[in-house]
Amino acid sequence: MGKKATRQLRSQGLVPGLIYGGAKDISFATSAKAFKPLVYTPDFQLAEIKLNGQTHKCILKDLQFDKVDESLLHVDFLELVEDKKVIANLPLKLTGTPAGVKAGGKLTVKMKTLKVKTFPKYLKENIEVDITSLELNGNIRVEDVQEKNYEILNSPRIPIASVGLTRALKQEEAAAATATPTAAAPAAATPAAKAPAKAAKK
Repeated sequence: MGKKATRQLRSQGLVPGLIYGGAKDISFATSAKAFKPLVYTPDFQLAEIKLNGQTHKCILKDLQFDKVDESLLHVDFLELVEDKKVIANLPLKLTGTPAGVKAGGKLTVKMKTLKVKTFPKYLKENIEVDITSLELNGNIRVEDVQEKNYEILNSPRIPIASVGLTRALKQEEAAAATATPTAAAPAAATPAAKAPAKAAKK
């Protein structure tokens, strides 16, 4: 414990870690290599940390890196307690081909994770969102995600994905909007009636 001990651990190639949220906080240290599968991945993972004959089921909560060489300095884990809800960021997995993409639009993904609150037994690798019905100029928002057993903590109106016009489609629409139908040829003028002849002079 303490800064001096922490520096000594790091000089030995070890990374300090902390497990909290259970019956008591537990400090430990191990090699940076042991943390790699958890740290250097976009996936959500559960960690089993074995210390002194006990196994602690945890999720990764915080990381600290060196500002200069970006080496891993510290790792925090939250221990999972079966009857206690936990907050976690779960990756989104978009499935299906949007109708708007089939119509020539471009899919833009605006969110990659959702912040959820749930019991540990419901935690999973990702949340699947079907975007097949997403139309051109349409959005899928947080409020559209219906996930049983999850309380979604993100603002409901935030867009997750949208389908917009590509440059080619925009040019086509602009061209169609500015085009005007060919003007009809003007009708031939009707000859004016001849003026009546002047009365002959007497």
